[in-house]
Amino acid sequence: DPTGLFVSRHEQPVAGTCVTVTMEGRRPLLAEVQSLTVPATAGGNPRRTSSGLDGSRVAMILAVLTKHCGLQVQQSDVYTASVGGARLSEPSVDLATAIALASAVRDKPCPSDLVAIGEVGLAGEVRPVHELAPRLREAARIGFKRAIVPAGSDLTGLDGVISVAAVGDVATAIRAALA
Repeated sequence: DPTGLFVSRHEQPVAGTCVTVTMEGRRPLLAEVQSLTVPATAGGNPRRTSSGLDGSRVAMILAVLTKHCGLQVQQSDVYTASVGGARLSEPSVDLATAIALASAVRDKPCPSDLVAIGEVGLAGEVRPVHELAPRLREAARIGFKRAIVPAGSDLTGLDGVISVAAVGDVATAIRAALA
């Protein structure tokens, strides 16, 4: 089971992390997104470093979080990474990245039984992704109990599999994840 390679298990929830489910071909694969924010060094430009994630998507998500969620990261160094060296380029990873970043900024961990799946748009909306049902079934199989997904997603056949919060925008998703 390769999922264990890309998701770290902590005894206690850790701020700055969120699990998502990406597709590797037709197979759903759980992966953890991690982020860290620290004050930028005096007089320097804030650093933006990504490992395993698309740096331009991370920059876009930071802009959305600043504009639509009021998170202040302009004077912070921001580091993002995927666990185990997984290359996460699919837009469905956006929502987990946004939640991990908000968690790091607020120093408030996400629940350890939560996955987040969805594409984030420039207007702060959360867009549906393909193959959501197999992703959620895989998360439930591994032991995750809750999911944050885009509003309007087809959830046919998922009753009782996993508890789902369907959200229309990233601010609502962050409130649901960090409540």
